[in-house]
Amino acid sequence: MGQSKAGIIYNDSKPSALRAKDSMVEWLETKGWKVHTATGTSGILGYSQPHSPVRHSPIDRLAPPGFDTDMDFAIVLGGDGTVLAAARQLAPHRIPLLAVNTGHLGFLTETYLPLLFKATEAVLSGDCYLDERTMIAVQVWREGALIWEALALNELVLHREPLTSMCHFEISIGEHSPLDVAADGIIVATPTGSTAYALSAGGPVVIPGVSVLQLIPICAHSLASRALVFPDSELIQIVSPQQDQLILVVDGNAGCYISPHRDEIRIARSSYQTQLIRLKRAEFFRLLREKLGWGLTHASKPTSVELP
Repeated sequence: MGQSKAGIIYNDSKPSALRAKDSMVEWLETKGWKVHTATGTSGILGYSQPHSPVRHSPIDRLAPPGFDTDMDFAIVLGGDGTVLAAARQLAPHRIPLLAVNTGHLGFLTETYLPLLFKATEAVLSGDCYLDERTMIAVQVWREGALIWEALALNELVLHREPLTSMCHFEISIGEHSPLDVAADGIIVATPTGSTAYALSAGGPVVIPGVSVLQLIPICAHSLASRALVFPDSELIQIVSPQQDQLILVVDGNAGCYISPHRDEIRIARSSYQTQLIRLKRAEFFRLLREKLGWGLTHASKPTSVELP
């Protein structure tokens, strides 16, 4: 039997993540594990520029050296942005992620730095669960050629520059009649992404595991344009009939400029999934309460009233 292998993806801009990475490497190696480390950089695709060729990074070639199907699990040290980048890097190799929060909200993370070693001990002993999350594959096609693609765990956002300028979007979902949406932008979100930008734009919260996607206009120019929920088996195609250039952003850390009339965006449920390691059975409503304050009783509500 070969040596067990683990990985660490970390945010190298955070000193606490750097210190935790070094300590964890030493700790795992004393237990006989082979450890590979990398930053989330290769999962942050950056942005193409209007005056330069589009950077095309195939979605299955972003994993750092040593991160492959032989890896048992990977620890992610950072905030939600680092988790999103790591998901894009490692999902094609089905590597489970133990996400450790070194940031602020940490909606996608499972534990915190003070509990890092205890949480990792639980993973090594098998006292954990896998929470599989839907991802979408986003592709940009120009004149019949694929010029850009990315995996998204949260969402795709398409808008004009500046964001406050209204735009028309022609959208086809599966075999249904095409839609024409006038708005500042549009969001296509997964259930995981329903608690991110989509929530701020007025979309519904979707419990992970429900096989749907949602389309949300940003500041729509019509009272009839509202969030739409539809099966994730449907292919979404988007074009813009306007002359103005658009920008496409995936999970907040990858983007591509879109040329009107020339480019078509295609979104479909990916065959890859993000596997998040959970230390206890996932209870989504508890997460909503802890992170977003959903469903809490009003703190100012009196328990009794005294009459004068």
